[in-house]
Amino acid sequence: MRFLGNVLAVIVGLIIFSVLSILVSFGIIGMIAASGSEEVTVKENTILHLNLNGRTIVERTADDDLDLSIFGSGFGGPMTAGLVNLKKAIQAAKEDDNIQGIYLNTGLVNAGQANLLEIREFLEDFKSSGKFILAYDEIFTEGGYYLASVADEIYLNPMGGIDFNGFSSNTLFLKGLFDKVGVKPEVFRVGEFKSAVEPFILTQMSPENRLQTEAFLSDMNDFALKNIAESRDVNLDSLTKTNNMMLVREPEDAVTYKLVTGLAYEDEIHSKLREKLGLGEDDDISTINATKLNTTVKTKNITSSNRIAVILAEGEIVDGSVEGAISSDKFAKEIRKARKDDNIKAIVLRVNSPGGSVLASEVIWREMTEAKKAKPLYVSMGEVAASGGYYISAPADTIVAQPNTITGSIGIFGIWFNAQELLNEKLGITSDVVETGQLSDFMNPTRELTDIERKIVQTNVEKGYETFISRVSEGRGMSAEAVKEVASGRVWTGNQAKERGLVDVLGSLDDTIELAAERIDASSDYRVIYYPQQKPWFETIMNEFSNNVQLRILKSELGENFAIYEQSKKLKNYQGIMVRLPQDYIIR
Repeated sequence: MRFLGNVLAVIVGLIIFSVLSILVSFGIIGMIAASGSEEVTVKENTILHLNLNGRTIVERTADDDLDLSIFGSGFGGPMTAGLVNLKKAIQAAKEDDNIQGIYLNTGLVNAGQANLLEIREFLEDFKSSGKFILAYDEIFTEGGYYLASVADEIYLNPMGGIDFNGFSSNTLFLKGLFDKVGVKPEVFRVGEFKSAVEPFILTQMSPENRLQTEAFLSDMNDFALKNIAESRDVNLDSLTKTNNMMLVREPEDAVTYKLVTGLAYEDEIHSKLREKLGLGEDDDISTINATKLNTTVKTKNITSSNRIAVILAEGEIVDGSVEGAISSDKFAKEIRKARKDDNIKAIVLRVNSPGGSVLASEVIWREMTEAKKAKPLYVSMGEVAASGGYYISAPADTIVAQPNTITGSIGIFGIWFNAQELLNEKLGITSDVVETGQLSDFMNPTRELTDIERKIVQTNVEKGYETFISRVSEGRGMSAEAVKEVASGRVWTGNQAKERGLVDVLGSLDDTIELAAERIDASSDYRVIYYPQQKPWFETIMNEFSNNVQLRILKSELGENFAIYEQSKKLKNYQGIMVRLPQDYIIR
């Protein structure tokens, strides 16, 4: 009865959602129609307000992106903010004499360390103009504080808190669940560090996986602490001790250990901003957000014949044409289009991917090799460019990564699930088969694999690994033996990868674009064009709204089991032979 009730609740919820979608659609259209004709101007004595609290940082959002915070968290939860758009706004704020400073909210920002670093570097550059940055929030996560630490002054709510105790990565293991339901995974892999399959066959991390995870987490944490110590003018050893022992346990501790300037309520922050602007106590503060500021920026060098294509590849690498992923059909066409366009003088592939299908990676790799023959080819690695993400990067003339990018994981695996016990013993379902050849029933999930089936799959996996090694060897100018020494599926930070020859330069996407511009002798006269083409803002917001509302319904019904559902749902992507990161690292 409870099951039927849950199903009915989901159905009713989806019906309500459909009705709300229609109503919200008309509301949005009316709102945009009313505001779209207004020309944005930056008033004197204005502050750029960057409110990233609760937002997820993605590579790019629509150029005419709406300020979605007006809908609140009830309409689909955390909204997105585009990295490209944010950096554009910070640069514009630096150059606009009417903007005096930045008011920064980053407390619960959702982003990887490398993307936070890119924003942080732009904020550092903004400070060089002599303008101020003031940060405030009620609660700071580790990442939120890392970004806020660049500010001249940081304030914490007197009842708030800071998560400042080092990085951790938690993995859910599903072996016990499979044992209970009667599903037996069979794994084929090469490389002792290729641990993407561990959640299906183990109940805890293997020693190899624990070793690599500890190594790259420590390197990333040390890098973050070094940045924070420099920005806050705090002794690094002292800050490291504060972090290791979680000495900031009460708001007052954050002041004692110099993580924040002081404790204050938001109204007091507004008073501090008025003081910086030279305003009276009752005067209004003129603020502008990133979206509106960007509408005031004129595109530079719009007529330049020196064009650099930046292709943003974000998500899992999948076969065919799939939205929200790096699909082989779509991205092969984008790379090919840039290669054949005579107006494009150089190509930069921005990779933010844990990998995926080896076939899809090979298809994209082929287009990358062809592009390299035609014009300068660069890769900029974002938060993660590992496994298949590294596979498609290998042909580049130059690979650029942030010091805290997650990369490497040069390895390969395949996984198959035997559901015989579930079907026969748990559900009472049996099957029979007629076949014309010895292997016509190849890898039937209703029975155990035969020895010849296992041998065929393992041979294919090993062949795929050798192909992966050869792709990296050819692209990096390394011997196969040298590649294997840093392969075996092991994950590295950008720092560690550069030391091992897998990365050429440490830097951001903008650094990569500048390298490409220098290569084509256009250091100041060039135009950047981003691909794939952005969807209209309305289609983007409705898709996001639809997906998030459905997820909220599922979360409310499944409760603490939602995390298991999320991980189980990804099983459908584990088809064929995979080149994928060992796990989805959520670093906290």
